[in-house]
Amino acid sequence: MTTLRQLEYLVTVVDTGSFTKAAEQLHVTQPALSHQIRALERSAGGPLLERLPRNVRPTATGRAMIPHARAALADAYRAHCAARQAAGLEVGELQIATLYSITLGVLPAALRRWRQAYPGVGIRLFEHRHTDELVEAMSAGQADLAIGPEPIDWPGELHSLGSEDFVVVVAADDPAAVGDTVGLTDLADRSWVHYAPSHGLSDVLDLACAQAGFEPRIAVRTEQTAAAPALAAAGLGPALVPQNILPASYDGHILRPEPPITRGLTAYTRGTPDALAAAFIKLVS
Repeated sequence: MTTLRQLEYLVTVVDTGSFTKAAEQLHVTQPALSHQIRALERSAGGPLLERLPRNVRPTATGRAMIPHARAALADAYRAHCAARQAAGLEVGELQIATLYSITLGVLPAALRRWRQAYPGVGIRLFEHRHTDELVEAMSAGQADLAIGPEPIDWPGELHSLGSEDFVVVVAADDPAAVGDTVGLTDLADRSWVHYAPSHGLSDVLDLACAQAGFEPRIAVRTEQTAAAPALAAAGLGPALVPQNILPASYDGHILRPEPPITRGLTAYTRGTPDALAAAFIKLVS
């Protein structure tokens, strides 16, 4: 039975004039491409392509089939677009509630992929400082879905997104800037770059230090997630930050805490996700 994939292979070979180029464009191996073309030829009752020393050209049978193959592929594409429009995946706006640190670290790559896959669907972000604030806003109907640490006793749907790693950052000339790892107990006598009490990462640092057996002294508190690694690199003290917020050109020294410090992330909705929310959850996962 002839398949759309076989018709796509035939059209691509004719358009490129080469099995090699067609295989590269289709991201398949050349043997797999040749196998499908032979299967299509058996179904058609004869050769569709003439293999020449330097290129490939369609036979008379192939030339008769090509217009219908193109029409079938065009119809399939239109059917796909119609389904996406009906599902709300072609146009519209997806509203996402999240934390400032997640906007910095987790979402940029996901939003880039989203833009490539759904260029007609805009994104509106609602950013919060603390998980409690995020959960309250989501419960009140602020957004279509939330991306953040797992909420306690959430009544809607929850989807695990894995976890993010935290690192300790210090200035390049800091005494602790030796090797790749550090125990928080080794930094117990230091003054830290901390976060404002209303900032969710303040809880992360306080808990990590408490588990290491001390309460962090404070050199400076910041409201802004992105400011913490910059202040640490400037020599104000160590900072605990999500590794994914650090730029490739970061000029401080990065240390992995031992034992590791991680934070689980989830996507959650008030009810069953609609088509847009479900598509984004699948993409960010």
